[in-house]
Amino acid sequence: MALPLLSTRLLSMNARVNSFALGGEEVNRQSPRSSRSKRDHNDFNTEVAQAYKQIYFHALKVDRESSLESQLFNGEITMRDFVRGLLLSSKFREYFYNCNSNYRIAEQVVGRVLGRPVHDKRESMAYSIVIAQQGLAAFVDSVLESDEYMQNFGYDNVPHQRSRVLPGQALGTMPFNQQAPRYGAYWRDITAKRAPAQFIWQNRIAQRPAWLVDAPAPWARRLWQNTVAAGGFAITGLVIWIAATMLSTGGR
Repeated sequence: MALPLLSTRLLSMNARVNSFALGGEEVNRQSPRSSRSKRDHNDFNTEVAQAYKQIYFHALKVDRESSLESQLFNGEITMRDFVRGLLLSSKFREYFYNCNSNYRIAEQVVGRVLGRPVHDKRESMAYSIVIAQQGLAAFVDSVLESDEYMQNFGYDNVPHQRSRVLPGQALGTMPFNQQAPRYGAYWRDITAKRAPAQFIWQNRIAQRPAWLVDAPAPWARRLWQNTVAAGGFAITGLVIWIAATMLSTGGR
């Protein structure tokens, strides 16, 4: 039997304070419905781009989900369903889910979908238990179906960072995408260590990184270094032997 979601204290102050800022990143963005005018089409492209920015931070053409976009434009799914599709896409799994622990994934999804930082480590732990027991899809559904999401964004609004700019505050809170990069220092260090090597997995050799394509293989570098070292010792010994022989001959 799955454990219930742990209760957490409300510590994220900005998400619970009304902002009086005009415009900017906190304006509700509602998806177009049945109209197919040129203006609606432009609005649709803008809102889809905002959704990609909110979930992916940026999206290349190859990363776009054309099937989801088509369903959203035709009114077959809502913006909430579109966001769910992005969170369960292969890009999000490869570039976010596979690079982080369950705790960090909870922080990433809450920040991008609910528009606020996690309340504390207890909330991260609660959601990490859901991920471990039920998987990523169940965790995403629990966030998108929560009362907090429905009250702030509903079915048709693009998620955005809430109350990033507060009255009486000279500088607004840094956008979440800049606060929390898609992976942490641990994954960065592990990737750096693995980069120079070639991996053999299921009789397949992984491609080397682009910056190492023209570089010699690690075994070739080691062979060259050992050869140079052995040659250096041999030449040094030869020079010493010749010098000693010359000195002994001169003494006679």
